[in-house]
Amino acid sequence: MRYTEFWERLEQVKGAETRSWAELFVMPELGSRTVNEALDAGVPPKQVWAAVREALELPDSHK
Repeated sequence: MRYTEFWERLEQVKGAETRSWAELFVMPELGSRTVNEALDAGVPPKQVWAAVREALELPDSHK
């Protein structure tokens, strides 16, 4: 998954709050980091997306 695809998917589910949510919401699945921190640390976007899906309890249609 490319970064652009990751951000497009996240925007589809979070809307206007996408960037602030990615900066502020800490997820245990990402080692107690935010989306931005995980991506900056080199965690692949596909892995971050899987954590987002789990945290937001998104259905399989959002794979």
